[in-house]
Amino acid sequence: MTALAIFLCIAAQLFLVSGQILFKHAMNEAEPKPLAAKVRLLLVGVASQAVWFFLWLGLLQKWELSRIFPFEGLNPLLLVMCAWLILKETLTVESWVGIALITAGLTLVAQ
Repeated sequence: MTALAIFLCIAAQLFLVSGQILFKHAMNEAEPKPLAAKVRLLLVGVASQAVWFFLWLGLLQKWELSRIFPFEGLNPLLLVMCAWLILKETLTVESWVGIALITAGLTLVAQ
């Protein structure tokens, strides 16, 4: 894989995660928002997920699935980290252990 392909795989996962974070932020009942603000966040989330979808389709067209699919493992790792950093969600010890195991697994698969 080229450096560009690796970059695009990581970018695709970031678009997927950002869409999920935007959806959660829009629908969070703990932070009431006007309907227009919710709709705006949801639309940006949908756009982010659309970018992920078409970027991923392009990657599937050019590269073997066995080479790019391990990058899907970044999704839970990035999602948990963004939920912790952006949404201020609390992570348990088990969550941190899971993040460490996912990171170790990705490192093994990438080699």
